Amino acid sequence: MVPVEYMKRALSLAELAVGHASPNPAVGAVIIKDGEIIGEGYTQPPGSEHAEVVALRQAGEFARGATMYVSMEPCCHFGRTPPCTRSIIAAGISEVHMATIDPNPLVAGKGQAELETAGIKTYLGEQEKEALLINESYIKYITTGMPFITIKFAMSLDGKMATKTGDSKWISSEASRRYAHFMRYAADAIMVGINTIIIDNPQLTQRVGKRGGFTEKQPLRVIVDSKGRIPLDARVFQMPGKTLVATTKSITPRKKEDLTRIGVQVIELPDNDGRVDLRKLLQNLGKQEIASILVEGGGTLLGSFFDQKLMDKVVIFISPVIIGGKDAVSPIGGKGIDRMTEALRLNRVKMKLFDDDALVMGYVT
Repeated sequence: MVPVEYMKRALSLAELAVGHASPNPAVGAVIIKDGEIIGEGYTQPPGSEHAEVVALRQAGEFARGATMYVSMEPCCHFGRTPPCTRSIIAAGISEVHMATIDPNPLVAGKGQAELETAGIKTYLGEQEKEALLINESYIKYITTGMPFITIKFAMSLDGKMATKTGDSKWISSEASRRYAHFMRYAADAIMVGINTIIIDNPQLTQRVGKRGGFTEKQPLRVIVDSKGRIPLDARVFQMPGKTLVATTKSITPRKKEDLTRIGVQVIELPDNDGRVDLRKLLQNLGKQEIASILVEGGGTLLGSFFDQKLMDKVVIFISPVIIGGKDAVSPIGGKGIDRMTEALRLNRVKMKLFDDDALVMGYVT
Protein backbone atom coordinates (compact mmCIF):
# COMPACT_ATOMS: atom_id res chain seq x y z
CA MET A 1 0.00 0.00 0.00
CA VAL A 2 1.16 3.53 -0.77
CA PRO A 3 1.03 6.08 2.12
CA VAL A 4 -2.22 7.72 0.96
CA GLU A 5 -3.92 4.33 1.18
CA TYR A 6 -3.04 4.06 4.86
CA MET A 7 -5.01 7.22 5.63
CA LYS A 8 -7.88 6.01 3.47
CA ARG A 9 -7.85 2.82 5.52
CA ALA A 10 -8.01 4.89 8.71
CA LEU A 11 -11.01 6.77 7.30
CA SER A 12 -12.81 3.54 6.39
CA LEU A 13 -12.27 2.32 9.95
CA ALA A 14 -13.63 5.63 11.29
CA GLU A 15 -16.85 5.06 9.35
CA LEU A 16 -17.38 1.85 11.33
CA ALA A 17 -17.61 3.93 14.51
CA VAL A 18 -20.30 6.27 13.16
CA GLY A 19 -23.47 5.78 15.19
CA HIS A 20 -21.66 4.46 18.27
CA ALA A 21 -18.82 6.87 19.05
CA SER A 22 -21.05 9.88 19.79
CA PRO A 23 -20.61 12.26 21.53
CA ASN A 24 -16.96 11.44 20.78
CA PRO A 25 -15.66 11.73 17.21
CA ALA A 26 -15.63 8.65 14.98
CA VAL A 27 -11.91 7.98 14.50
CA GLY A 28 -9.87 5.30 12.76
CA ALA A 29 -6.18 4.54 13.32
CA VAL A 30 -3.65 2.40 11.45
CA ILE A 31 -0.09 1.58 12.56
CA ILE A 32 2.52 0.79 9.89
CA LYS A 33 5.98 -0.73 10.21
CA ASP A 34 8.24 -1.85 7.36
CA GLY A 35 5.35 -1.39 4.94
CA GLU A 36 3.00 -3.67 6.83
CA ILE A 37 -0.08 -2.93 8.94
CA ILE A 38 0.69 -4.13 12.48
CA GLY A 39 -2.27 -2.57 14.27
CA GLU A 40 -5.56 -0.85 13.53
CA GLY A 41 -8.71 0.18 15.30
CA TYR A 42 -11.66 2.55 15.54
CA THR A 43 -13.40 4.42 18.34
CA GLN A 44 -15.36 2.22 20.72
CA PRO A 45 -18.54 3.41 22.51
CA PRO A 46 -18.14 6.24 25.07
CA GLY A 47 -16.10 5.16 28.07
CA SER A 48 -14.27 2.51 26.06
CA GLU A 49 -11.01 2.66 24.13
CA HIS A 50 -10.29 5.22 21.43
CA ALA A 51 -9.05 4.19 17.99
CA GLU A 52 -5.39 4.87 18.75
CA VAL A 53 -5.37 2.71 21.88
CA VAL A 54 -7.10 -0.19 20.09
CA ALA A 55 -4.47 -0.04 17.33
CA LEU A 56 -1.58 0.21 19.82
CA ARG A 57 -2.83 -2.77 21.81
CA GLN A 58 -2.97 -4.80 18.60
CA ALA A 59 0.55 -3.73 17.57
CA GLY A 60 2.04 -4.43 21.01
CA GLU A 61 5.82 -4.09 21.33
CA PHE A 62 6.18 -3.78 17.54
CA ALA A 63 4.73 -0.25 17.77
CA ARG A 64 8.14 1.13 18.77
CA GLY A 65 9.54 3.07 15.82
CA ALA A 66 6.35 2.61 13.78
CA THR A 67 4.16 5.18 12.01
CA MET A 68 0.53 5.90 12.91
CA TYR A 69 -2.12 7.20 10.53
CA VAL A 70 -5.15 8.57 12.38
CA SER A 71 -8.23 10.32 10.98
CA MET A 72 -8.29 13.00 13.71
CA GLU A 73 -5.75 14.53 16.08
CA PRO A 74 -5.28 12.31 19.17
CA CYS A 75 -6.87 13.61 22.36
CA CYS A 76 -4.59 15.02 25.07
CA HIS A 77 -7.00 15.44 27.98
CA PHE A 78 -8.64 13.23 30.58
CA GLY A 79 -12.28 12.54 29.79
CA ARG A 80 -13.99 9.18 30.16
CA THR A 81 -10.59 7.69 29.21
CA PRO A 82 -6.94 8.80 29.59
CA PRO A 83 -5.25 10.90 26.86
CA CYS A 84 -4.34 9.00 23.68
CA THR A 85 -1.23 11.15 23.26
CA ARG A 86 0.33 9.59 26.37
CA SER A 87 -0.31 6.08 25.07
CA ILE A 88 1.25 6.98 21.69
CA ILE A 89 4.33 8.46 23.35
CA ALA A 90 4.72 5.53 25.75
CA ALA A 91 4.47 3.04 22.88
CA GLY A 92 7.41 4.65 21.06
CA ILE A 93 5.60 5.64 17.86
CA SER A 94 7.99 7.72 15.71
CA GLU A 95 5.56 9.47 13.30
CA VAL A 96 1.88 10.41 13.43
CA HIS A 97 -0.08 11.43 10.34
CA MET A 98 -3.36 13.20 11.19
CA ALA A 99 -6.10 13.94 8.69
CA THR A 100 -7.47 16.88 10.67
CA ILE A 101 -7.21 18.76 13.95
CA ASP A 102 -9.76 17.94 16.66
CA PRO A 103 -11.88 21.14 17.04
CA ASN A 104 -12.63 20.32 20.69
CA PRO A 105 -11.27 23.36 22.62
CA LEU A 106 -9.62 20.90 25.03
CA VAL A 107 -7.54 19.56 22.12
CA ALA A 108 -7.46 21.86 19.05
CA GLY A 109 -3.77 21.52 18.26
CA LYS A 110 -2.62 20.71 21.78
CA GLY A 111 -2.47 16.99 21.00
CA GLN A 112 -0.21 17.58 18.01
CA ALA A 113 1.98 19.91 20.08
CA GLU A 114 2.34 17.32 22.85
CA LEU A 115 3.45 14.67 20.37
CA GLU A 116 6.00 17.02 18.80
CA THR A 117 7.36 18.00 22.22
CA ALA A 118 7.98 14.31 22.86
CA GLY A 119 10.03 14.12 19.66
CA ILE A 120 7.38 12.52 17.44
CA LYS A 121 7.17 13.84 13.88
CA THR A 122 3.64 14.90 12.92
CA TYR A 123 1.98 15.50 9.58
CA LEU A 124 -1.40 17.17 9.13
CA GLY A 125 -4.01 17.46 6.38
CA GLU A 126 -3.97 14.17 4.44
CA GLN A 127 -7.56 13.39 3.31
CA GLU A 128 -8.81 16.23 5.50
CA LYS A 129 -12.00 16.91 3.53
CA GLU A 130 -13.11 13.29 3.88
CA ALA A 131 -12.25 13.25 7.58
CA LEU A 132 -14.30 16.38 8.26
CA LEU A 133 -17.31 14.90 6.46
CA ILE A 134 -17.30 11.76 8.62
CA ASN A 135 -17.43 13.90 11.76
CA GLU A 136 -19.66 16.77 10.61
CA SER A 137 -22.08 16.15 13.49
CA TYR A 138 -19.34 16.00 16.10
CA ILE A 139 -17.71 19.18 14.78
CA LYS A 140 -20.89 21.23 15.10
CA TYR A 141 -21.77 19.76 18.48
CA ILE A 142 -18.35 20.18 20.08
CA THR A 143 -17.99 23.79 18.88
CA THR A 144 -21.54 25.04 19.53
CA GLY A 145 -23.17 22.64 22.00
CA MET A 146 -26.04 22.23 19.52
CA PRO A 147 -26.94 19.02 17.64
CA PHE A 148 -26.31 18.67 13.91
CA ILE A 149 -29.76 18.64 12.25
CA THR A 150 -30.54 16.59 9.14
CA ILE A 151 -33.97 16.97 7.54
CA LYS A 152 -35.08 13.89 5.62
CA PHE A 153 -38.23 13.27 3.57
CA ALA A 154 -39.48 11.38 0.53
CA MET A 155 -41.72 12.81 -2.16
CA SER A 156 -43.15 12.22 -5.62
CA LEU A 157 -42.00 13.97 -8.79
CA ASP A 158 -44.77 16.52 -8.29
CA GLY A 159 -43.68 17.33 -4.75
CA LYS A 160 -46.21 15.29 -2.74
CA MET A 161 -45.45 13.04 0.22
CA ALA A 162 -48.91 11.45 0.48
CA THR A 163 -52.21 11.26 -1.38
CA LYS A 164 -55.22 13.38 -0.42
CA THR A 165 -56.31 10.53 1.88
CA GLY A 166 -52.93 10.54 3.66
CA ASP A 167 -51.67 7.28 2.12
CA SER A 168 -47.86 7.38 1.81
CA LYS A 169 -46.75 3.72 1.82
CA TRP A 170 -44.57 3.44 -0.01
CA ILE A 171 -43.41 6.44 -2.02
CA SER A 172 -39.74 5.49 -1.83
CA SER A 173 -38.15 2.24 -3.01
CA GLU A 174 -36.90 -0.55 -0.79
CA ALA A 175 -33.30 0.51 -1.50
CA SER A 176 -34.11 4.06 -0.40
CA ARG A 177 -35.74 2.80 2.77
CA ARG A 178 -32.66 0.70 3.60
CA TYR A 179 -30.48 3.78 3.28
CA ALA A 180 -32.93 5.73 5.44
CA HIS A 181 -32.50 3.11 8.16
CA PHE A 182 -28.74 3.57 7.98
CA MET A 183 -29.34 7.30 8.49
CA ARG A 184 -31.35 6.42 11.61
CA TYR A 185 -28.53 4.16 12.77
CA ALA A 186 -25.99 6.98 12.38
CA ALA A 187 -28.09 9.54 14.29
CA ASP A 188 -28.25 10.00 18.04
CA ALA A 189 -31.97 10.84 17.82
CA ILE A 190 -34.93 10.70 15.45
CA MET A 191 -37.48 13.51 15.69
CA VAL A 192 -41.07 13.65 14.42
CA GLY A 193 -44.14 15.72 15.13
CA ILE A 194 -47.26 14.50 16.90
CA ASN A 195 -49.33 14.28 13.71
CA THR A 196 -46.92 11.68 12.32
CA ILE A 197 -47.50 9.57 15.44
CA ILE A 198 -51.28 9.93 15.32
CA ILE A 199 -51.62 9.28 11.58
CA ASP A 200 -48.88 6.69 10.90
CA ASN A 201 -48.18 5.26 14.39
CA PRO A 202 -44.55 4.39 13.52
CA GLN A 203 -42.14 2.63 15.86
CA LEU A 204 -39.20 4.79 14.71
CA THR A 205 -36.48 2.18 15.12
CA GLN A 206 -33.46 1.48 12.96
CA ARG A 207 -33.32 -1.94 11.34
CA VAL A 208 -29.71 -2.01 10.25
CA GLY A 209 -28.87 -4.11 13.30
CA LYS A 210 -25.24 -4.53 14.34
CA ARG A 211 -22.33 -2.81 12.58
CA GLY A 212 -18.60 -2.78 13.24
CA GLY A 213 -18.88 -5.49 15.88
CA PHE A 214 -20.95 -3.28 18.19
CA THR A 215 -24.15 -4.34 19.90
CA GLU A 216 -27.37 -3.12 18.32
CA LYS A 217 -28.10 0.52 19.11
CA GLN A 218 -31.32 2.48 18.77
CA PRO A 219 -31.47 6.28 18.50
CA LEU A 220 -33.50 8.27 21.00
CA ARG A 221 -37.03 8.88 19.66
CA VAL A 222 -38.06 12.52 20.16
CA ILE A 223 -41.75 13.39 19.71
CA VAL A 224 -42.69 17.07 19.47
CA ASP A 225 -46.16 17.20 21.04
CA SER A 226 -47.11 20.70 22.13
CA LYS A 227 -50.44 19.78 23.72
CA GLY A 228 -49.73 16.30 25.04
CA ARG A 229 -51.99 14.48 22.56
CA ILE A 230 -49.85 11.36 22.12
CA PRO A 231 -51.73 8.10 22.82
CA LEU A 232 -50.29 6.01 25.64
CA ASP A 233 -50.43 2.90 23.42
CA ALA A 234 -48.40 4.47 20.59
CA ARG A 235 -45.88 2.07 19.03
CA VAL A 236 -43.11 4.62 19.61
CA PHE A 237 -43.18 3.64 23.30
CA GLN A 238 -42.40 0.01 22.52
CA MET A 239 -38.95 -1.51 22.91
CA PRO A 240 -36.28 -1.37 21.67
CA GLY A 241 -35.18 2.20 22.33
CA LYS A 242 -36.04 5.12 24.58
CA THR A 243 -38.54 7.89 23.91
CA LEU A 244 -38.68 11.57 24.84
CA VAL A 245 -41.79 13.72 24.50
CA ALA A 246 -41.21 17.46 24.15
CA THR A 247 -44.24 19.46 25.17
CA THR A 248 -45.42 22.76 26.69
CA LYS A 249 -47.47 23.86 29.70
CA SER A 250 -50.56 22.82 27.69
CA ILE A 251 -50.01 19.18 28.68
CA THR A 252 -52.19 18.06 31.57
CA PRO A 253 -50.51 16.93 34.80
CA ARG A 254 -52.30 13.58 34.47
CA LYS A 255 -50.91 12.97 30.96
CA LYS A 256 -47.42 13.94 32.05
CA GLU A 257 -47.68 11.56 34.99
CA ASP A 258 -48.96 8.73 32.78
CA LEU A 259 -46.10 9.17 30.31
CA THR A 260 -43.50 9.24 33.06
CA ARG A 261 -44.98 6.10 34.58
CA ILE A 262 -44.43 4.09 31.37
CA GLY A 263 -40.78 5.19 31.18
CA VAL A 264 -41.03 8.17 28.84
CA GLN A 265 -38.84 11.23 29.43
CA VAL A 266 -41.09 14.30 29.33
CA ILE A 267 -39.60 17.78 29.02
CA GLU A 268 -41.84 20.82 29.31
CA LEU A 269 -40.53 23.75 27.26
CA PRO A 270 -41.59 27.34 26.49
CA ASP A 271 -43.93 27.69 23.54
CA ASN A 272 -43.51 29.72 20.38
CA ASP A 273 -46.94 30.67 18.96
CA GLY A 274 -48.46 27.76 20.83
CA ARG A 275 -45.85 25.24 19.67
CA VAL A 276 -42.76 23.83 21.33
CA ASP A 277 -39.86 26.28 21.06
CA LEU A 278 -37.58 24.21 18.81
CA ARG A 279 -34.43 26.15 19.60
CA LYS A 280 -34.95 25.53 23.33
CA LEU A 281 -35.58 21.87 22.57
CA LEU A 282 -32.33 21.56 20.61
CA GLN A 283 -30.41 23.27 23.40
CA ASN A 284 -31.89 20.81 25.89
CA LEU A 285 -30.96 17.83 23.73
CA GLY A 286 -27.44 19.18 23.28
CA LYS A 287 -27.04 19.23 27.06
CA GLN A 288 -28.03 15.56 27.03
CA GLU A 289 -25.08 14.88 24.66
CA ILE A 290 -27.32 14.38 21.63
CA ALA A 291 -24.93 15.41 18.87
CA SER A 292 -27.03 14.57 15.80
CA ILE A 293 -30.75 14.50 15.05
CA LEU A 294 -32.58 13.11 12.02
CA VAL A 295 -35.86 15.02 11.59
CA GLU A 296 -38.32 12.91 9.58
CA GLY A 297 -41.58 14.86 9.63
CA GLY A 298 -44.33 15.68 9.33
CA GLY A 299 -44.95 18.79 7.31
CA THR A 300 -45.76 21.07 10.26
CA LEU A 301 -42.54 20.21 12.09
CA LEU A 302 -40.43 20.40 8.93
CA GLY A 303 -42.02 23.75 8.11
CA SER A 304 -41.02 25.11 11.51
CA PHE A 305 -37.43 23.97 11.00
CA PHE A 306 -37.29 25.62 7.58
CA ASP A 307 -38.99 28.82 8.75
CA GLN A 308 -36.46 29.15 11.58
CA LYS A 309 -33.52 27.84 9.51
CA LEU A 310 -32.53 25.40 12.25
CA MET A 311 -31.25 22.60 10.00
CA ASP A 312 -27.77 21.93 8.67
CA LYS A 313 -28.41 19.33 6.00
CA VAL A 314 -31.34 18.26 3.83
CA VAL A 315 -31.80 14.78 2.31
CA ILE A 316 -34.66 14.24 -0.15
CA PHE A 317 -35.69 10.97 -1.78
CA ILE A 318 -37.55 11.64 -5.04
CA SER A 319 -39.61 8.79 -6.43
CA PRO A 320 -40.60 8.62 -10.14
CA VAL A 321 -44.33 8.70 -9.40
CA ILE A 322 -46.89 11.45 -9.86
CA ILE A 323 -49.65 11.75 -7.26
CA GLY A 324 -51.50 14.89 -8.32
CA GLY A 325 -54.41 16.60 -6.57
CA LYS A 326 -54.44 20.00 -4.92
CA ASP A 327 -55.30 18.38 -1.59
CA ALA A 328 -52.43 15.89 -1.67
CA VAL A 329 -49.96 16.31 1.18
CA SER A 330 -46.79 18.35 0.63
CA PRO A 331 -43.66 17.53 2.66
CA ILE A 332 -43.04 21.01 4.10
CA GLY A 333 -45.62 23.23 5.79
CA GLY A 334 -44.92 26.35 7.79
CA LYS A 335 -45.16 29.97 6.75
CA GLY A 336 -43.01 29.69 3.66
CA ILE A 337 -41.68 32.68 1.74
CA ASP A 338 -43.11 35.52 -0.33
CA ARG A 339 -40.41 35.89 -3.00
CA MET A 340 -38.15 33.46 -4.81
CA THR A 341 -35.18 35.57 -3.77
CA GLU A 342 -35.91 34.40 -0.20
CA ALA A 343 -35.90 30.71 -1.15
CA LEU A 344 -33.48 28.47 0.69
CA ARG A 345 -30.78 27.25 -1.70
CA LEU A 346 -28.75 24.21 -0.76
CA ASN A 347 -24.98 24.14 -1.17
CA ARG A 348 -22.54 21.30 -1.84
CA VAL A 349 -25.33 19.35 -3.49
CA LYS A 350 -24.86 15.66 -4.28
CA MET A 351 -27.11 13.20 -6.08
CA LYS A 352 -27.34 9.44 -5.95
CA LEU A 353 -29.66 6.77 -7.33
CA PHE A 354 -31.38 4.06 -5.29
CA ASP A 355 -33.13 1.78 -7.79
CA ASP A 356 -35.30 4.32 -9.66
CA ASP A 357 -35.33 6.86 -6.81
CA ALA A 358 -33.09 9.90 -6.87
CA LEU A 359 -31.52 11.13 -3.64
CA VAL A 360 -30.70 14.85 -3.48
CA MET A 361 -28.55 15.93 -0.54
CA GLY A 362 -27.23 19.37 0.30
CA TYR A 363 -26.20 21.72 3.09
CA VAL A 364 -27.82 24.90 4.30
CA THR A 365 -24.49 26.68 4.85
